[in-house]
Order: sequence, then structure tokens, then C-alpha cells
Amino acid sequence: MFGILRESKVDDKFPPRLAVDRAWTIYLAARADVDAADHRRCTLERYLRDRWHAGESDPEELTCSGLSFLWKLERENC
Repeated sequence: MFGILRESKVDDKFPPRLAVDRAWTIYLAARADVDAADHRRCTLERYLRDRWHAGESDPEELTCSGLSFLWKLERENC
């Protein structure tokens, strides 16, 4: 039980997780028509995890990249 709690705290500080949460929250605030459970969140998670594995470790930079990625996805699907 305590291991699960400890993992959760570590995961909350994981740069891609912070960036996903921040970017998704901002995106949802700007787009009231998007559901919080939209499939784009999973796509965002994969994208930011890949960027992190490629060497980007700054949560703010990852957040900005995530927002740009979401807007790009939206433009491409118009």
C-alpha cells in the first residue's frame, strides 16, 4: 500500500507528467468543447514522453511543446 503512494508522489514530479497535466488543463480551459477524457490526452502523453526521452527535461519547456502540439493536432484535423 505504501509503495503505491510513494510511486504516485514520484510520478507527480515526473517532468512529462507535470507538463501533460499543465498543458491539458490550459487546453481544456481554452476549449470548452473538448472533453477531459478526449483521446488527444493520450497522444499528448506519448508525445511529451518521447520528447523527454530525447533529452528535454524542463517541465515548462515540455508544457509549451505540449500546447503547441495540441494546437497543431487541432489545425491538422480541421
